[in-house]
Amino acid sequence: MKHRYLKNVATLGLSAEKCIGCGRCTEVCPHGVFSMNENKAQVEDKDSCMECGACAKNCPATAITVDAGVGCASAVIMGWLTGSEPSCDCSSGEECC
Repeated sequence: MKHRYLKNVATLGLSAEKCIGCGRCTEVCPHGVFSMNENKAQVEDKDSCMECGACAKNCPATAITVDAGVGCASAVIMGWLTGSEPSCDCSSGEECC
């Protein structure tokens, strides 16, 4: 089962022009967001991106951008690590994660 987050909110971006086709993003992405097509990376399911930043950090061509550590996925992970309730500050006084 694929992990899904909020629709259309991931900050993930991919420049096909910069992609050199190394496939590193497909290797490091924990949720299989990327695939290879004709020696270029492509985003399969942007809504599965948890914005961890592994793809961008490992892309030798800097073809991938993502604001790692933001949003609800980050808030959930920080909640697990600290034992606190997640808070992503994306709503007015209501929990959103």
